[in-house]
Amino acid sequence: MKSIVKSYIEELKNTLDLLDEAAINEAIHIMHQARLNGRQVFVMGNGGSAATAVHFVGDVAKNTRVDGLPRFRMICLNDNITAFSAYANDEGYENVFVQQLINLIQPGDVVIGISTSGNSENVLRAIDYAQGTNNNQTIGLTGFNAGQLKDMVDIHLHVLSDNIEQVEDIHMILAHLMTSALRQMAVQESEGTTQHLTEQRVGMAYGN
Repeated sequence: MKSIVKSYIEELKNTLDLLDEAAINEAIHIMHQARLNGRQVFVMGNGGSAATAVHFVGDVAKNTRVDGLPRFRMICLNDNITAFSAYANDEGYENVFVQQLINLIQPGDVVIGISTSGNSENVLRAIDYAQGTNNNQTIGLTGFNAGQLKDMVDIHLHVLSDNIEQVEDIHMILAHLMTSALRQMAVQESEGTTQHLTEQRVGMAYGN
């Protein structure tokens, strides 16, 4: 009989192999374009997904910085406890995210909803609002059968598992993967800009 540890690790590896690489690449591209265009990125979740959202925003905001380039404008909607609890108390828990979006969202912004079930009502309402505003793009991270969220978002990152711990594990892996990719893209952009400026200076020196 396999140990619990070995079984967990094997199951995690197998589930990772089922991820949709094309969808992940598309999500990375959308976020990269948001940084280049000065658009905001909003992230939200409940419970363990709230922790993932906070972690994701912190990593992207800090770890993708490159001198001389625009930085990410990224906001976690479950991280402002004052606004969160005020809306929950006065407007209902189902409205804690959408009410913040109404205050903040601009055309072209990106909204990311994290929900293991895909059925978190407050996430669904925020995504629905974002889809109804101008040129906003939405990304959903789900697990289990993906619930309603899968059909509401532009990009769906689905973890094909009904193990809650492993769904949350892989959501965090996706956050780290995307952060790493976005940092590499920023570094490449910086190196390309530096190379372009160097070529310009060389050309000027030789009268070209």
